[in-house]
Amino acid sequence: MKTISSRKNTLVRSFREIADSTEFDDARVLLDGVHLVREASIAALEFEAVAVASSYLTDDSEAGDLARALESAGAPVFSVSETVFGAMSPVRSPSGIVAIARRAPSDARAISLTSGGFTVVATDIQDPGNLGGLIRAAEAGGATGMLVAGTSANPFSWKALRGSMGSALRMPIAIGQTLDIIVRCARASGTRTVAAVPRDGRAPEDVDWHGSVALILGGEGRGLPPAVLTECDDLVTIPMTPPVESLNVAVAGGILIYAARRQRS
Repeated sequence: MKTISSRKNTLVRSFREIADSTEFDDARVLLDGVHLVREASIAALEFEAVAVASSYLTDDSEAGDLARALESAGAPVFSVSETVFGAMSPVRSPSGIVAIARRAPSDARAISLTSGGFTVVATDIQDPGNLGGLIRAAEAGGATGMLVAGTSANPFSWKALRGSMGSALRMPIAIGQTLDIIVRCARASGTRTVAAVPRDGRAPEDVDWHGSVALILGGEGRGLPPAVLTECDDLVTIPMTPPVESLNVAVAGGILIYAARRQRS
């Protein structure tokens, strides 16, 4: 196993650049911790580099065992000092193993045109943890794909990946389309659009979730643009007991996704 002892190493800089980047990149992802690195391995992602803190190689640890298994499978694995690992890991309490992996980007059109598909559309969800939680709920609830639009966080940032607990590594997710184009394409393909609104929509159980459906969720603040709402086929509102007026988007999305699942299963 190769070793890295300097924080100035080019590979260390690569980890930092991905962690600090504000660019959307759905092909190259930073994974921190045993769970995400293992999920990437199970999903057959290609590893560009794996780094393990040297102290985890001397102990009987999950991180050390995983690093050795990945090296045996042909992945480029590096043993690094604690100081170097601290520079490579984006979290305050390093978990012992980090990796850069490559995934095949998903095609927005293919997701939208899935026959009988249930697509979750997320727009203007700026908190990566909330977006990651929504992705996790979408996969668990049987969504066939997800489209992320507007000013949303990068679903493949390390924070969003931690929130999704690996779901973003498996589920078809596409970025880069505008919301109006998504709604227009859905209509052209015969997909019904159901927009979540804070009031005056139908109850989740009263919506027809059968067939090809796209559930559209906006950020907790402004919600969805009125111009988009007029183009949607249906509006749905989660009943809430006063004085509560809104829910975290991942929670709201989970409720609606499972309302759809009950009908579709």
